[in-house]
Amino acid sequence: MAPPGLRVFEGAVAIITGGASGIGRALSEELARRGASVVLADVQAEEVAAVASSLAASGWSASAATLDVTDFASVKRLVEREAEKHGRLDFVFNNAGIGVGGEIRDHTIDAWNRIIDVNLRGVVYGVQAAYPIMLRQRFGHIVNTASMAGLIPAPLSTSYSATKHAVVGLSKALRVEAAGLGVRVSVLCPGVIRTPLLSGGRYGIFVGALPEREQREAALRYFGRFRPMDVGLFAGKVLDQVARNRAVIVVPAWWKLLWWLDRLSPTLSLVLSGRLVESVRHDLAGSQDDAAPGSRS
Repeated sequence: MAPPGLRVFEGAVAIITGGASGIGRALSEELARRGASVVLADVQAEEVAAVASSLAASGWSASAATLDVTDFASVKRLVEREAEKHGRLDFVFNNAGIGVGGEIRDHTIDAWNRIIDVNLRGVVYGVQAAYPIMLRQRFGHIVNTASMAGLIPAPLSTSYSATKHAVVGLSKALRVEAAGLGVRVSVLCPGVIRTPLLSGGRYGIFVGALPEREQREAALRYFGRFRPMDVGLFAGKVLDQVARNRAVIVVPAWWKLLWWLDRLSPTLSLVLSGRLVESVRHDLAGSQDDAAPGSRS
């Protein structure tokens, strides 16, 4: 049973960070279709405004806000403003994130700092801004986007995986703290979803010797093995699980098999991950050979 006062989803007020594209946009659209008033927040000002305008033109309640989730003062100001404006705050989806692909031996400290700032601090800031308001209301639901990379080994995206493991840990611990206080907390762990992030997207970073184009192509080939789910279908399944107050939301559901395997046999999980690494290295080496001068007749 939902806490008294929480609306799921008709009449709810929901803030979604990273709302201009990908998972954030799809969640915003599905929330609006289900009757929520959505506030789409994103650093991409023109893009997020266009998405909100499109939703509003369809007769749904939607507004846009330009937001850098690495700026706590801005996050806090937005959350407090929207809660005061609507008189309530039902949902906050801390969804904004970036990816860094490549081996740790090729990482720079700047790449590490950037992904920690967005993927971890961005979630922390959203929680710290929304949680006090929800405690005062005695209702609310925080949904933090992590990844399957936060549940199982994810080599070649190790910095990304590190931040997502942290988000999983934060969310599970906060869920326990908040349970008796009327506030729900869930962590979303997508498998491979068909979004621009599959090939790096606008906010993806690749490290290593190969040109970025070759790495993006290799990423698409790699992730294509995992049957990417349509992002619209994904959003609908996610919100069904949010409505049921699931602690850890894994979509597509078949990815749970890999999670279960990792818990049942961590050693086997590491072996299988190692084989994937070797396969990707072989693929990248082939791309490098093809790109070398004189490699084509």
